[in-house]
Amino acid sequence: MKLDVVLGLQWGDEGKGKVVDYLAEGYQIIARFQGGPNAGHSIHFDGKKYVLRSVPSGVFRKDTTNIIGGGVVLDPVTFREECEAIEEAGVPLKERLYVSKKAHLILPTHRIIDAAQEAAKGKSKIGSTLKGIGPTYTDKISRVGLRVGDTLAANFKERFDKLKNQHLAYLKQFDFEFNAQEHEAEWMDAVEYLKSFKLIDGEYFANDCLDHNRKILAEGAQGSMLDIDYGSYPFVTSSNTICPGACVGLGIAPGRVGRVWGIFKAYCTRVGSGPFPTELFDETGEKLRKNGFEFGAVTGRPRRCGWLDLVALKYAIMLNGVTDLIMMKADVMDDFDTIKIATGYIVDGEPCDIFPFDTQADIQPVYKEFKGWHNTLGEARSEADFPQEFKDYIKFIEEQVRVPVRIISVGPDREQTIIRG
Repeated sequence: MKLDVVLGLQWGDEGKGKVVDYLAEGYQIIARFQGGPNAGHSIHFDGKKYVLRSVPSGVFRKDTTNIIGGGVVLDPVTFREECEAIEEAGVPLKERLYVSKKAHLILPTHRIIDAAQEAAKGKSKIGSTLKGIGPTYTDKISRVGLRVGDTLAANFKERFDKLKNQHLAYLKQFDFEFNAQEHEAEWMDAVEYLKSFKLIDGEYFANDCLDHNRKILAEGAQGSMLDIDYGSYPFVTSSNTICPGACVGLGIAPGRVGRVWGIFKAYCTRVGSGPFPTELFDETGEKLRKNGFEFGAVTGRPRRCGWLDLVALKYAIMLNGVTDLIMMKADVMDDFDTIKIATGYIVDGEPCDIFPFDTQADIQPVYKEFKGWHNTLGEARSEADFPQEFKDYIKFIEEQVRVPVRIISVGPDREQTIIRG
């Protein structure tokens, strides 16, 4: 049995939560492989909206086991808040959710460091969500971090205090006020709640599932263009958001990866600072934001909006080895007269058809225009219901990226999902 992967191909917020929830019906295991509570996946069904931060998006499927993998960083307080909200919805979460012992813990002082570092950057801020993600991954790479499995040790409090004191020593260099004790008791209490879940050796569990022909869908957070190595550095997240990150985050060999589902919006959005070649600063960009309700699921921050960027999309498809594409939110552009797609760049005055190393260079998109479809896509229930203008839009994208668009979402609800041949 192969491991399938579903991930975002842009700067995050592509709609992964809905897609994983939809696809989960065909899998026994849903596994989150990287990132932390800075990611918010929204799921809509039965007239309700749920926002998941660390919990995999298959948790609402009754026959599905969900794993938080070793590549994830976990804040016990945020985790408890999220889980309690899910349990209030009647989900028997402790029966459906397992947590890898190798996932790293976000301490209260990690969040303080995140805020202090961001404040010190002034105008050079990268737009951190201030959830402590970066400092936690820094400790992981520095080999001083605490992991979920450490909570089971008799001397866990001693280990916690040692790392906390290292953080306090580091923070002395910043002119930043904080109270290191403010959230510690709450955090320790949340650790006890975390320990009430089944804590597993995730890599053994996942490989054993594949050995016994149980289907696994690996779920990524953020988007490919935020990958720490291959994204628009330095305006990126702190983990590998691309497909190889699933292997590392779950302990799965590359040869066991099967289908790679790549999700993209029919336009582009981005939260925080960083390059965005097709960003629109006019009323069209504002219309995309308003129509698409483009505000962060976790932070509430308004997203920057722009036209679809095929240069960046081709780049992400290449990095991930995408086999199947999923298009989201085309319905947002239902009433647009003209729709554009960037097919290339002019970088520092020269034509360019690859995503450049220097993402802070002068990048000007080259556009192809399409006639709008002026149709309510949200009412479509099959491909036959699509207007010709929208079919032309899809066809052009497929011809350019050479990967089929298998699924098209035309609204937030589960039912507004169209499967193509």
